[in-house]
Amino acid sequence: MPRSALAYLSDVVDACDAIAVTLDGVDLPSYEATRTLRSAVEREFTIIGEAVNALQRLAPARAARISHARKIVGFRNPLVPDYPAIIDATVWAIARNDAPVLRRECAALIDELGTAG
Repeated sequence: MPRSALAYLSDVVDACDAIAVTLDGVDLPSYEATRTLRSAVEREFTIIGEAVNALQRLAPARAARISHARKIVGFRNPLVPDYPAIIDATVWAIARNDAPVLRRECAALIDELGTAG
């Protein structure tokens, strides 16, 4: 059964929440030194990239309202096949600065879908 736009948006919000919880109280040096933290955050970003990619195909008008949707999908790409090239400080900065914005945007889209249905 195909998934809905609401399901993909919920996946993004859940992944952003998981990133926030994972990094709560963690500074950059600790993040860089702890493989399990890096792995957890990178996994959530792959979920985000896949969900936004699917949303672009399923509901392009909604996906267009997500800031930097194409960059989000593009960010997912090196996390999987090109893992040695990952720059931890870049992932950290995106997690701290951009993921909260993405979460707010997707939560607003979820609210709109809820009131439209």
